[in-house]
This record gives sequence, structure tokens and C-alpha cells, in this order.
Amino acid sequence: MKQNKSKCMTDVVHHYHKRKRIHEKHEQYPNPDKYKRSMDKLIYIIAILFPIMLIPQVLKIWIMKTAEGLSLITWISYVVFTIFWIIYGFLHKEKPIIITNLLFLVLHSLIMIGIIIYG
Repeated sequence: MKQNKSKCMTDVVHHYHKRKRIHEKHEQYPNPDKYKRSMDKLIYIIAILFPIMLIPQVLKIWIMKTAEGLSLITWISYVVFTIFWIIYGFLHKEKPIIITNLLFLVLHSLIMIGIIIYG
């Protein structure tokens, strides 16, 4: 029994040191590699463009005043999951995740409200 407890403590200490080593190996920002720097910039553009793809759906609902064929449960799920992504982005201080999901939250909410009103 004593041996099992000792093994558990060893695993915990090993895990802590392993995480510490991983943490110390983060890449610098901005990255010296030109390709990675380009991807760092591109991801901000994508973080804005990706949610914009929902605008035609929002316009269809709010201009045509119809939400035919849309599932309220699906869009409520999108809103809930987006909130978790925003929290994750803030916890990890990841601006692209925060930007994208804040935009998604607004658009998903507009669609969800439109479904409630016009569905």
C-alpha cells in the first residue's frame, strides 16, 4: 500500500516537471521564422473573415423575415459553445480565438433571436 502512494507522488512530480519543460519551450513572438510570422498575421484576417460568412444567413432572416428550415436548438448550441470558446480564449490570452468567437457570438445570437421571432 505504501508503495502505491509513493508511485502516485512520483507521477505527480514527474507530470509537474514535464509540464514545466513544455512551458519553457514556447516559441518567441513574433516568431523569427518568416512563414510562421505570416501565419500569425493571416490568422487575424481569418478570425474576422470566418464569422462574416454568416452575414448572408443573418440578412436572410432579418430582411426576408423568415427562419424556415433553421433549428433553434442548433443555434442555441452554437451560442453556448461559442461562450466556452470565448472563456477559453481569455484564459489562454489568444486574441484570434477571442476575436473570432466574439463575432460568432453576435451573429449566432442574431440568428437565434431571428428564429425565435420569425420561426
